[in-house]
Amino acid sequence: MRLSPLAVPAGAAPVSDEHGPMQDVEVAIATELIQILEDSYGTGAGLAKAYVHDENVVVFFDDLKLQRSEEYLISAGEGKAVTDVRHHYQQAIETTFRAAVERATGRRVISFASITKLDPHYAVEIFRLGPAMEPSLSDPPSDGPGDPT
Repeated sequence: MRLSPLAVPAGAAPVSDEHGPMQDVEVAIATELIQILEDSYGTGAGLAKAYVHDENVVVFFDDLKLQRSEEYLISAGEGKAVTDVRHHYQQAIETTFRAAVERATGRRVISFASITKLDPHYAVEIFRLGPAMEPSLSDPPSDGPGDPT
């Protein structure tokens, strides 16, 4: 199990192939999800970290940026209203988030959960993946080591 995540600052370009295939998947997920968050919600996060292990994908949005109206509600003691609205937003954007994870992993997302915390400001997106697809007989053989072609 790999313990160090790959972090992607907001607005950063995806990292190149210097770390390996799993880290490339993690960077792709973090990069696309933070972009979706910024484009659709209007605010993002200071940092996105994605972890992929077996059938689990967990994405942390640290230093979650709040809208002015959300900050006002929190200062007025209405933090629950902010987390409730963000929960409804996550339900509405779920399909888009799932598609991004499916593109990056090549596996179907079978379950999604999201939580937003306000002290400190962060969000966690959790995806459970379906089984990895086995190559079918119609798939062309690879040219990897041991392949006689």
